[in-house]
Amino acid sequence: MSDMKKNSAENTEIKKGAFYTGEYPNLLAKAGFTEDEINSRINEWFYQMFTPGEPQCIYGEDGEGGGFLIDTGNDDVRTEGQSYGMMMAVQMDRQDIFNKIWRWTKRYMWHADGKYEGYFAWSCNLDGTRRAQGPAPDGEEYFAAALFLASARWGDGEPPFDYSVQARDILRHCVHQHTLTGGAGEPMWDPDNYLIRFVPETKWTDPSYHLPHFYEIFARRADECDHEFWHRAADASRAFIPKAAHPETGLCPEYSEYDGRPKRAQWGGGSSFYSDAYRVAINIGLDSIWFGPRPEYAQIARNIQRFFDSVGRDITKWMDYEIDGTPKSRPALHPVGLLATVAAASAAILTYDGTQDSKVEKLCLDWMRLFFETPLRTDKRRYFDSDLCFFTLLLLSGRYRIW
Repeated sequence: MSDMKKNSAENTEIKKGAFYTGEYPNLLAKAGFTEDEINSRINEWFYQMFTPGEPQCIYGEDGEGGGFLIDTGNDDVRTEGQSYGMMMAVQMDRQDIFNKIWRWTKRYMWHADGKYEGYFAWSCNLDGTRRAQGPAPDGEEYFAAALFLASARWGDGEPPFDYSVQARDILRHCVHQHTLTGGAGEPMWDPDNYLIRFVPETKWTDPSYHLPHFYEIFARRADECDHEFWHRAADASRAFIPKAAHPETGLCPEYSEYDGRPKRAQWGGGSSFYSDAYRVAINIGLDSIWFGPRPEYAQIARNIQRFFDSVGRDITKWMDYEIDGTPKSRPALHPVGLLATVAAASAAILTYDGTQDSKVEKLCLDWMRLFFETPLRTDKRRYFDSDLCFFTLLLLSGRYRIW
């Protein structure tokens, strides 16, 4: 009998997440860190990431009231980073930074018309000129979620800082783009199966784009006529994620078919466990905390932690892997970020299992301690790692919250 089935039999009580209880567990405290240590680390990392001149910094400003997160490895600004920065800012109660990032995003990335009306160009140069016109849906879903939380935390202001209005407009386009553009554009979610697409024109997906915890928020705050759609999207993504995860390692491919099978993109790559795919562990951890633990999530997370324990904890030796765990020829591009996500998997385990299995709990605590004691990167590839590290820090400390 699998661990999941054994623990499922033991866990007969239905557990609800923080959305219902208002309680956000501080899992880092379980790992032995004090409140002062945790708060100090959160403030330290935020300062380092958002203060120009610091070696860990990934944030810049344009002198015209705009702010942007720099993908330091590619020397561009991405909707991924902009939306991440907004989510970090709302969690840290930094409306000043939030507004600067949103102002820059609306000024340079937002499409006012055409087939991408209401969407955002996914990549721009630091001066705002576009490298690409098309959108990447993980940006839109993070924008919408961050805007809704900002509205609840700070209240709506004048456009473009009427946060909830902006969020609803984004989601309206995500669902109804074909109609809103007179047939020229495509929605970001497949209307037949409620799964998010890799880009609007594709009929396949990216497992790390699936954020059912955000869709639960959308199901309550988006246009009322779309509430049922977002409930179904949450259900569809929760059913999809276990299909994409390898049954032994827990690793997901970077891209996949709608049935979870790895998808090799026409430009090469995508079928192995690579950068985007790291994020799945954070996503299932946050869904577990916000809306309640799930046995399938706990099993995926256990498998991930066991796999990397078998590989060894020296992250400098980590590689890219096939989803069955076979190492590829190149080292992991973002090992510190990957370590963060392995630690983040603890949230899906501990919220479900509690302390029933001492070996499982010890492995969770070990990964959280290793993560907490690993500094942010300062080299050219620091952007993605630092994003994953900060989200994991918020998640494991109970500071990643619904407003």
